[in-house]
Amino acid sequence: MSTVHLPDDLRTALSARLSATAPTRASAEVERLIETYRGKSPTSAPILRDAASVAAYAAYRMPATYAAVRAALEAFRLQAGQWSPATHLDLGGGTGAATWAVADAFPGDPSASAHTSTVLDWSQSALDLGSELARTAESPALRAARWTRSPLGGGPALPAADLVTVSYVIGELTAADRTALIDAAAAAATGAVLVVEPGTPEGYARTIAARDRLLAAGLTVLAPCPHDAACPVTGDDWCHFAARVQRSSLHRQVKGGSLPYEDEKFSYVAAARFPAAPAPGRVVRHPQIRKGLVLLDLCTADRGLVRDTVSKRHGDTYRAARDASWGDPWS
Repeated sequence: MSTVHLPDDLRTALSARLSATAPTRASAEVERLIETYRGKSPTSAPILRDAASVAAYAAYRMPATYAAVRAALEAFRLQAGQWSPATHLDLGGGTGAATWAVADAFPGDPSASAHTSTVLDWSQSALDLGSELARTAESPALRAARWTRSPLGGGPALPAADLVTVSYVIGELTAADRTALIDAAAAAATGAVLVVEPGTPEGYARTIAARDRLLAAGLTVLAPCPHDAACPVTGDDWCHFAARVQRSSLHRQVKGGSLPYEDEKFSYVAAARFPAAPAPGRVVRHPQIRKGLVLLDLCTADRGLVRDTVSKRHGDTYRAARDASWGDPWS
């Protein structure tokens, strides 16, 4: 499991903006958002419909969403080599968690112009807060990001972009609209598409459906899958990963939690149009460390889902296995 650190400027911006928000009021909105973010209520209207729901989302979900997208981007970057986007389109970006994650993952050359980001969402309240949070960001790309209101259903015509992110949004859409949105994202992407969903069985099913659409559009999967073939996960199982993020005091108040951290489970697919290859395998469960042994559950390109036993006699491979985490590439 990867540990993701929320950027200091985002943490500061959230605290400053939300310090006046009563935790009890935000908690009431959080209860409504819990089921909708998990995708149990497809709709033709924005989930973040007013300032109160946007404030609740920012306090409750934005840090965890950032962590999931940032972790997925890191897995993608390991396979993408030196590729870096000059333009980024964030579909259903809301308050901009994915845009913050892209800015952190691809900071660019300080002496060169930053990439440009455009956030499209159907909630003006979310866009307003996102723009406000980004206004004092350290990243030039965040400060210069464009925040544009746009309907997400019905396959909107999208501007071309090197990288298109679609995070935690397709679960809000009807089946027809989510298919249209993924197809539109694939058509707009000149370089890559990243889709991130909650790490639930429903979120995984939506991710696999998106993966199929991206492959049909001619993209190649770079992460997490080690191949473009059918997913070997079947039955009651589902493919997901986790990212750990530190909770702020406001976050703990709103969520009613006592732990100083939160583990966000997510499913994702990153696919590209440029020449690159996925890792030969990926760790799909927490490694089990025994005396002199490490048990690795892997998804592999040539053997499907397997459990490998790595012992001390494997030398460097054993040491690598002891350091491996859930979600890491494996060769």
